[in-house]
Amino acid sequence: MSATDRTRTQPFLALSWLHLKYQFLETVRIPIAVLGNMLFPSLTMFFFVVPQTGVANNPLFATTAVAGLSLFAVCSASLFTYGLGVAEDRQLPFYPFLRSLPAGPGPQMVARVLNGGIFSLFGLLPLIIIGWLFTSATVTLGQLLAGIGTILAVSVPFVLLGMTIGYSLSAKAALPVVQIVLFPMAFAGGLFLPPQMFPGWLDAISQATPTRAGRDLLVQATTGAEAYALALPVLAGWTLLFVVLATVAYRNDEGRRFR
Repeated sequence: MSATDRTRTQPFLALSWLHLKYQFLETVRIPIAVLGNMLFPSLTMFFFVVPQTGVANNPLFATTAVAGLSLFAVCSASLFTYGLGVAEDRQLPFYPFLRSLPAGPGPQMVARVLNGGIFSLFGLLPLIIIGWLFTSATVTLGQLLAGIGTILAVSVPFVLLGMTIGYSLSAKAALPVVQIVLFPMAFAGGLFLPPQMFPGWLDAISQATPTRAGRDLLVQATTGAEAYALALPVLAGWTLLFVVLATVAYRNDEGRRFR
């Protein structure tokens, strides 16, 4: 790497770290924002998985349930962090000035992605502990690492969807839209009920959703059960679509503010 490249890279990394630090601090200063993402999937696990001995005492079923709720925790963190978080930031008086700085949007975007990833992992911890203590869910170290890597990769389309919502709507509109999008996608994707319980027509619709594709890829990583053949192409297709939508939303917002 040349001296010029180093001088360009170091400020970018330093600014990304600075944005990450302050975004993290802003988030933890509102404890309910952190606890909500951790509690809802954990309570769902306690009320709907642990009491069902047929599920909790079966290693495959229990591990699959933990995987599905883990993906829900990541989807929730991604949509609320980027959807509601970006929309709220856009309403701050300081944000237009921040967008106009010569550093560009890169450091802030990198920090936002990393911050969302951190809080997504926080949401996984109680689920892993509950699954370990109260069910027969079991994974090898290799499967655990593969699952964490898979879930972070699977979170990408939901991060992009959150950014699309955040740059397109006000905070008041973003909150209900995130809720309307999140829960139907979670149910249709089999994050709460196993897709094996779906009728044929619903299973076909489910396989076209990013949540079902991500869920099956995560289950494959943690249990070895084969995902349906189109899971990866479906997830890639949604990711590409959300890349386009997030880019258009960002540019439209920039045009409204700096025209």
